[in-house]
Amino acid sequence: MDNYSSFGEQKSAFDNFELQFTQQAQDFLRETAKWATFLAIVGFIGEAFYVLIGIFYITMGSTLFQSAGMPMGMAGMGAIFPAVGVAFIIMAIIFIFPFLYLMRFASNTKAALAESNTEKLTKAFENLKSHYKFWGIFFIIILSFYALIFVIAMIGGIAGLAS
Repeated sequence: MDNYSSFGEQKSAFDNFELQFTQQAQDFLRETAKWATFLAIVGFIGEAFYVLIGIFYITMGSTLFQSAGMPMGMAGMGAIFPAVGVAFIIMAIIFIFPFLYLMRFASNTKAALAESNTEKLTKAFENLKSHYKFWGIFFIIILSFYALIFVIAMIGGIAGLAS
């Protein structure tokens, strides 16, 4: 009866496995937390630059474009700059999340190792999972977008050959 659960299913060998958290593993995790902190800080700084660039495009972009001596037909293109500025700010807002998850991973990992706190270590790994989940979903969206562009290009190419 020892190898079966109450639902009549056999337990795996992993159910009886006890994880050993060696000093070397702790050292690797501690160093990983330091690098995660560094990358998160660099990411936050990059996000600040994105916001500043967005504000610049919104406030100054169209003015600079019109004062650069562009022909009158192109002066209307200055309206694109505020849209680009808004896009930069939206990107900064969206991309703050993976850096926030990374910073939370780092701080919870450092605290967990310092205090030997399993709950904080679990929270750290939850944030690391969220960090990678964000990037996974982001890359699925980007690859889908590329696939859509490829399909549209193929259809356009076939239509161009047919005419």
